Amino acid sequence: MIVKRSSRTTPAKAILPAMAEVLFYHLEPRPLEAVIPLLLEKTLERGWRAVIEVGSRERAEALDSHLWTFRDDSFLPHGMAGDAEVDALQPIILTTDESNANSANVRFFVDRAVPQTAAGYDRIVYLFSGHDPDAVAEARLAWRALRDGNEVTYWQQEETGRWVKKA
Repeated sequence: MIVKRSSRTTPAKAILPAMAEVLFYHLEPRPLEAVIPLLLEKTLERGWRAVIEVGSRERAEALDSHLWTFRDDSFLPHGMAGDAEVDALQPIILTTDESNANSANVRFFVDRAVPQTAAGYDRIVYLFSGHDPDAVAEARLAWRALRDGNEVTYWQQEETGRWVKKA
């Protein structure tokens, strides 16, 4: 028996969710306030939206103020989460919860906010201080939790502030 295969028939393909890119940034010589504005500028240059999850409301407010004033010749359009209509329009949102009100492509975790999953994002950026032993321990746990099913890389700062990929 000869079976003729139609040219319109294609083999079934498994539809797999896209892997998220997860970047661990180990802060040492330069603090978060010096690093995150630059990462946010690069995020916006790509046409992406960002959400920044911060460990506490007080720290989110301090980071909000810093992003408005970090450099005279720069503007990072952002806001604090809290108004659903406005949040949806913001290119960058600061929050203390898991929400993604602006449909961000990138989620930043800072100030001891720890990622549990990369689901729903193209990129996760986890920044932690090398001067805080508890933050380093949390980063190790997050690494183990996120390495399966995601493209995970580890970046460490040199004394000059340059990032070097270590893993």
